[in-house]
This record gives sequence, structure tokens and C-alpha cells, in this order.
Amino acid sequence: MLKIQKILLLYIVITAVVLDIAINKQSGIQLMYSYMRNYTGLDPLGPEDVLRSGNGIIFLETSNRTELPSLILCAIESAARVYHDRPIVFFLKELSEINSVKDERITRRRYPTLSAFRNIYFFPLKPEEIFKDTPLLHWYQNINPKQEPYLVNNYANGCRLALIWKYGGIYMDTDMISIQPIAHFNFLTAQSPELSNNAVFGLSSHHYFTWNAMEDFAENYNGSLWGNQGPHLFTRVLEKFCNISNYEGVEDVICGDISYLHPQSYYPFSFGSWRKYYETWDEFPSFNDSYALHIWNKMNEEHNTMVPGSKTLIEHLYQKHCPTTYETLARNENIYI
Repeated sequence: MLKIQKILLLYIVITAVVLDIAINKQSGIQLMYSYMRNYTGLDPLGPEDVLRSGNGIIFLETSNRTELPSLILCAIESAARVYHDRPIVFFLKELSEINSVKDERITRRRYPTLSAFRNIYFFPLKPEEIFKDTPLLHWYQNINPKQEPYLVNNYANGCRLALIWKYGGIYMDTDMISIQPIAHFNFLTAQSPELSNNAVFGLSSHHYFTWNAMEDFAENYNGSLWGNQGPHLFTRVLEKFCNISNYEGVEDVICGDISYLHPQSYYPFSFGSWRKYYETWDEFPSFNDSYALHIWNKMNEEHNTMVPGSKTLIEHLYQKHCPTTYETLARNENIYI
């Protein structure tokens, strides 16, 4: 009888996977992970399992918070919708160790707007493991937090490089709202014609650019200079391989096997124009030339937020690209449990 039950369960799982592949066009291996996680008692998947295909979308939270603002939830939800056939992995510094299926489920349930997405995964951020076998381990082990005015930011700058070096895929800042999938595999982004930015980039695992960037990070580290380990680092390294100063129209620049994307791709508004997202518009921009929108939350010292009913551009973006988060806020329900 028990053998029959096991066979029946396996048949149900396989049938469900096949149906979901047909309906949702998701990859079979990713869906199998989801069903195994939801319907069996197997141990939880680690990041090396979820990200082993090299096509994951990676987010980081390097501060001590676990109660996340709605913009972060919107960023993750929008990515999960746009990249529905790819794993969305969120690493949090303060996340407790995940040792069982129950632990993982409990973590996801703390974020009601994300818990229904089977392609979203939460994992603790473990710096010693992330920086192992990279030029960044010595830096991490020897920094003095008391002498680091931008420690959280530089910690995040290092982690994103090491994670993409190890796993490959796309890294995104948590104030990036995805609006359409990007077709490029290896890409960097221009903030302006003269300046690259590391808020979003995609590279294969063990790519030469990532290793060069980690070496430059460690060799030319200056923790007191804002952006030295971020946008300026990417610009320095990219300039070693190609000319990044010229764009014609909104065409991208091809540099070896890397596409260097026009600022419109992710930064249609410059950092000095970040308030436009919180203004009302007679007609909302289409952003047809953008894959995602950098909201520039670092500039938002006024702590502006999305307000339901405000008719602002940011409200429009929430409604369109992270509707679960928007509807939860509009009903005045909790976004964190």
C-alpha cells in the first residue's frame, strides 16, 4: 500500500510539472525544485542548487533589517513576474540559518506579498563563504568597521561581485523595478555616457570582468570615497577593455562578449531627477526602451514612499509591475509578519 502511495505521489508531481511547463512556460528543472519544496519532505535547496543554471536574479540586503520596505518587496515581486522562468534569490544578512523545509517556508511566510511566488527564494548572506577563493576574502577579514563610513554599501558592492563570480546571472539593487525581460546575457549598464553603474549587471560565472573587478576592488580600495568600489570601479575596469564614451541614439555598445547598455535601459531618469517618480503626471511615460527602472532610493533622504491613491508615477509602477504589493498596501494590510 505504501509503495502504491509513493508511486501515486510521484505521478501527481510529474503531471503537475508537465502541466505547469505547458501553461507557464517555466523551465522543468526550476519547477521540479518548486514542487519538491512544496510537496515533499526533502531537505531545502541551498543557493548553489537554485543558482546552478547560471540564470538567477540576485538581490542583497546587507543591513541589519529584515522588516523590508515596500519598494524592496516591489522590486523582488516585479522581477519574479518578469523573469517567471528564472529563480529570484534574495540574500539577507540578518536571516536566520535555514536548515529545513519548515525553516524556509516560515521565512517566506514573513513576506505575504512574495510567499505565493514559487520562483522566489530566501537565503542567509554568509560573507566567509561568498568571499572564499576570491581576491575579496583578505579585504573582508581585515577591514575595520569603525573606519568605514560606507561599510554597508561597500560590503554590498563586494558581495554582488563575489556572488556573480560564483554563480553567474543578474544582480539587481533592491530599488530596481523590472518592467520587461532583458535578452542580453553578459551586460553592464551606463548611468551616463561617461559612467558605468553596478546597480544592475549580468555576467556568466567566472567571467573575466568580474575577476578583474574584484582584483581592482581589493588593490585600489578606498572606503572613505563614495562610489569608488561601485560605479567608479566598474568604469575603471571597463575602460581597460573598450571605449565607453560614445552612444548613437539608444543603441548599445558591444565590447567583446559584453553589451554595454545605453542609460535608457535602466536609468531613464538621472539620479538628480529621482523626484519625478514621486510626482503626478498628465501622461505616464512608456519606458519602452527600459528593462527596469532605478528609483534612486539612496537619494530619497525625504523618505518619500508610494501612497495608494496619490496618482504619482511610482503608484502607477506599483499597480502595473508589483500589483500584489500594491493591493496589499491599498487594503492597509501587513507586508511583513
